[in-house]
Amino acid sequence: MDETTTATTATAPSRAQRRAARTHRWRRETVELAAIFLAVATADLVANVVVHGHDGPAVLGVSAVALLATAVFHAWWAHRRPHGPPAPDTHAPPGDAVTGPLDDFEAGTLWRIRTTVEDAPGSLARVCTALAAHRVNIVSMQSHPLPSGAVDEFFVRAPQGLERTELAAAVAAAGGHDIWTERADAHELVDAPTHVLALATRTALDAAELPVALRQLFGRCTVRQYPDRGRTAPAGVDGHVMRLPVPGGDLIELTRPNLPFTPTEFARGQALVELDSLLGPRVPKVEARLAQPAGADLTVRRADPGDKTAALEMHRRCSPDTLRKRYHGPVKDADKYLDHLLDPRHGQTLAVEEGDGRIVALAHLMWDDDSAEVALLVEDDRQRRGLGVDLLRRMAALALEAGVDRVYAVTHSSNTGLISTMRKLSAPLDYQVEEGTLVITAHLAEAADQLPAPWPTRPGR
Repeated sequence: MDETTTATTATAPSRAQRRAARTHRWRRETVELAAIFLAVATADLVANVVVHGHDGPAVLGVSAVALLATAVFHAWWAHRRPHGPPAPDTHAPPGDAVTGPLDDFEAGTLWRIRTTVEDAPGSLARVCTALAAHRVNIVSMQSHPLPSGAVDEFFVRAPQGLERTELAAAVAAAGGHDIWTERADAHELVDAPTHVLALATRTALDAAELPVALRQLFGRCTVRQYPDRGRTAPAGVDGHVMRLPVPGGDLIELTRPNLPFTPTEFARGQALVELDSLLGPRVPKVEARLAQPAGADLTVRRADPGDKTAALEMHRRCSPDTLRKRYHGPVKDADKYLDHLLDPRHGQTLAVEEGDGRIVALAHLMWDDDSAEVALLVEDDRQRRGLGVDLLRRMAALALEAGVDRVYAVTHSSNTGLISTMRKLSAPLDYQVEEGTLVITAHLAEAADQLPAPWPTRPGR
């Protein structure tokens, strides 16, 4: 729920206040001028006594001794009375103890606050002061400059009893407007440069990580890629929509309904897209061994566009019924399907191969907004041996690793094999049937502890 409040304007000083300020300034300047004249007269008197008087040397000697004694006394007094805060009174009762904003720091609630403020000196300080008055501790902060004004984003820890409306009202009273608040997670307490570098590293290792990195960088948003629209659609930020052109001609469009994008966020997103395009298609070399009941050892690994020929050969060995359950009908253009499915920018594909390199199963994990679609194709001779369950569990673990906690499969309502495989995830399932099409959604958060790591080792993690 957004909290938006219009900023209030400060009232101008009255005429009486301006007159009082001028009077105070003239009084201060008169006193300073009188002090200067008095100092000059005193210096002239001392000079006349020393130069023309009979006791000039004695006066200088006495003055030097007096100055030395004064310096020694000042040093002794300063050491005896240090200029610092008083020590706490150990005899005071517990109820008189001094409390501060950090008393309940560990027990507080994390919030993410974003507000637009005037681009003027003191605007940020007023917001910080208003938050401090409500015992809110600012953990991290970053600013997004705008053509007029600035957007300040805070991660704060507030007392548990502080409501969202009170938090937004405090920021509004300090001059903020277009205020947006949401609960935050402890994993978000990372400074922006470190967060962006970590996402850039993930993107550099795996092309399939780009949509995930964009979603983790900008929060809850929809990420869609359109082919051949990068040259016609305008790039940039348009309120709640951000368009990032891909050098190859595609367009990545991000939509965030609750929070407008800023030019700073556009620059960060464009940098990630350019890094992905510069590195080209890339898939990490990860694999694991699978021991089948029949005794044959199989290897599961990440697939890439170079596996297209072997994947087409597997399609030819599959029965029409197996292909119909996978593609919801007869397969006419397997070439086009595989070009999309084996492209790491659209998701992750797992391939199971025998020792001679023949692929006998494919599994696809395709990003879709804040969830992911899973699909399985196992060659007829390898079915009912646990391959589908193993692949599905690996894809679920990969989805959780990417921050996606919901996966779904689309199939015919008569596909009892896939329904049984989804149930073996030990995760809560939702079923939705429309005109014979069944959508099964698995909520992975409750099954996270039961899912094994997808790979023995993860490079670069």
